[in-house]
Amino acid sequence: MEKTLENKQNWFVELIRTVGSALVLVLIIHTVLVKPFSIPSPSMNPTLEIGDYIAVSKFTYGYSRYSIPLSPNLFSGRIFGSSPDRGDVAVFRPPHNTSEDWIKRVIGLPGDRIRMVEGVLHINDKPVMLEKIGEYHWFDQYNKAYDSELYMETLPNGVKHKIAKSVPFGQGSLDNTREFVVPEGHFFMMGDNRDHSEDSRSSKVGYIPYENLVGRAEIVFFSTDLPTQNGAWWMVWRWPTATRYSRIFTIIR
Repeated sequence: MEKTLENKQNWFVELIRTVGSALVLVLIIHTVLVKPFSIPSPSMNPTLEIGDYIAVSKFTYGYSRYSIPLSPNLFSGRIFGSSPDRGDVAVFRPPHNTSEDWIKRVIGLPGDRIRMVEGVLHINDKPVMLEKIGEYHWFDQYNKAYDSELYMETLPNGVKHKIAKSVPFGQGSLDNTREFVVPEGHFFMMGDNRDHSEDSRSSKVGYIPYENLVGRAEIVFFSTDLPTQNGAWWMVWRWPTATRYSRIFTIIR
C-alpha cells in the first residue's frame, strides 16, 4: 500500500514538473520569439481578413514592456531594438488604449510628411503609384457584405501591397487630410482597407511611439470565415467548409 501511494505521489510530482516546464517554455516563446494573433476587424483587408490567425515575430523590432505578457512597467524604451521598414505590417499598442493590440501597415517613418489628397497617399509631397487590379468582395464582423475596388499601391521604397477602396476617390471621410509630420521616435500607420480603417489619419490614434510596437506580422498559419458568417469556434461540424485553405501559410507582405 505504501509503495502504491509513493508511486502515485511521484507520478503527480512528475506531472506538475512536466506541465510547469511546458508552461515556462510557452511563456518564453510567447515573450521572446513569436506570438499568435487573430484578426477581428476588416481594417487590413485584403491583406488580412477577419478570421485569419497570424504569427508575429517579436525579436524583429527588439523588446519593450509591451513584448511581455500583461505589459509590466519594468523598463522604458526598447532593448535590442531595430526600426521597422516602410511597408511592414506591424502589431502595436495605440497610445489611447495600450491594453489592446492593433495591426496596421507602417506608412510613415520619422521625419516623413504624410498627406491624403483625394484618396491618394502622398509621402513627402509625392503621390504613391496606384494601379487598379480588380474588384474585391468581402464581409465585415457583422456579416455585412461590401464590394470594393482593388488597387496595387507602390511605396517609395518599392514595397507593393493591395489596398481596398469602397467609395470613390475623394469622397471618403479620410480621403483629404492635413499634412502630418511624423515626429522622431514615432511611426505613421494605416490600414489597407482605406475607407474602413481607424489609423494614424485619425486624431484619436495619431502617431505610434516606437516603444508601442509589439512585432512584425509574418505569416497566416490558419484562416476561417466562421467569424464573418455568424459562426463560433465550437461549431466543429462547420470547420471543414469554413476553413480558407488557400490562405494557410500565406506570407504577409
